[in-house]
Amino acid sequence: MWVKFMDVADGYAALMWREVFNQEALSVRIVPPVEVGAMKDAREIWVPDGKTHVAREVLNKI
Repeated sequence: MWVKFMDVADGYAALMWREVFNQEALSVRIVPPVEVGAMKDAREIWVPDGKTHVAREVLNKI
């Protein structure tokens, strides 16, 4: 099960956050996918349900 973790302004920011979370071994989904629509469209970052605490810790590090 996946849960919505955060909203981002555009596809570029979504790709940046995906890289940050992937460096911490955290899987993310970008909704809608970056390949769909324009890069300037807003996106959502989704994380696995049991890993939201890990995502919060990554944000606290930054």
